[in-house]
Amino acid sequence: MKQFKYRVMLLIIFPILISCQDSVNNTTLNDAEWLIPAGEVYDGGPGKDGIPALSNPNFLANGLIDFMDESDLIIGIKFDNQVRGYPHPILDWHEIINDQINENYFSITYCPLTGSTIGIDRDLDGDITTFGVSGLLYNSNLIPYDRATNSNWSQMRMECVNGELKGRDFDFVSTFETSWKTWKKLFPSALVVSSNTGHERRYSFYPYGSYKSDESLFFPVSNVNNTLNLKERVHGIIENDKVYAFRFNLFEETALLQKHIGGNNYLIVGSKTDNFIVSFYNTLVEGTELSFELVEDSLPILLKDNEGNKWDIFGYAVEGSRKGQRLAPTKSLIAYWFAWGAFYPNISIIR
Repeated sequence: MKQFKYRVMLLIIFPILISCQDSVNNTTLNDAEWLIPAGEVYDGGPGKDGIPALSNPNFLANGLIDFMDESDLIIGIKFDNQVRGYPHPILDWHEIINDQINENYFSITYCPLTGSTIGIDRDLDGDITTFGVSGLLYNSNLIPYDRATNSNWSQMRMECVNGELKGRDFDFVSTFETSWKTWKKLFPSALVVSSNTGHERRYSFYPYGSYKSDESLFFPVSNVNNTLNLKERVHGIIENDKVYAFRFNLFEETALLQKHIGGNNYLIVGSKTDNFIVSFYNTLVEGTELSFELVEDSLPILLKDNEGNKWDIFGYAVEGSRKGQRLAPTKSLIAYWFAWGAFYPNISIIR
């Protein structure tokens, strides 16, 4: 009976997505009120809050999670030595999870159509808000709204594009993405969002068919770059309106790339086998510059500096005199190639 119900749900979801390709909101949206072309803002179908964001979710230990396959992706975040995981199979159905660790308030925002995850600080000048799903899309990408001001934000532009806070940038929170297989190896004692969400969903079921593996797009985008396969997952570092792209095929084995690009020195560590790419500036948050080398076969420890300190996959020093300090994180994320090309047409692939 449940399988039948979810087949019916798919029959409902896909006609909505397809029909909305011709449903531009230029009849209801005013260009003057938006930082992006109102005619390129699409109604995704379910409507505002039709995809329900989660707040203060329930967590379980890795060993009690029963809806994840080894290849499923998961998003990690670390505050105050606590590591938590936010699975794609949950986010496929909810797109936003509002959470906190002690006094750190954040939202994990995920767009299934662009494969992009961005962490956002929920503290807007002392006003702790939550984010919800507006039901609108730009360049096939999620537009969250904040419940404090009802302003709309473009996820991959990382700024507010409509409403009281228009023009304000996201306060970016760094995250880490990898496979469930790798996650369990790196963080055996971490907590992961459970399927006990208060909503009846089949979280082991991917609701978008073959979307992740084919070249189809449900909605138009402003620019199509065919240099790579449209759905290839690419790590991008954003500096102003420029993006430097790093492909997984640079990291057949776990490797450290040290690059001077656009006036900055970057540390990029990745592994195709373990399915992750992370990047940092080679300076601490307070500005001290160090030199680094890769630490092999010690995940989640990645790097060792010239002072003997060791640094983990989130950029925190976990051994040595600088324990607790952090490398300055880049403004970066992993997303499908077509989304990078749509939002940042001057993207550069680092080879």
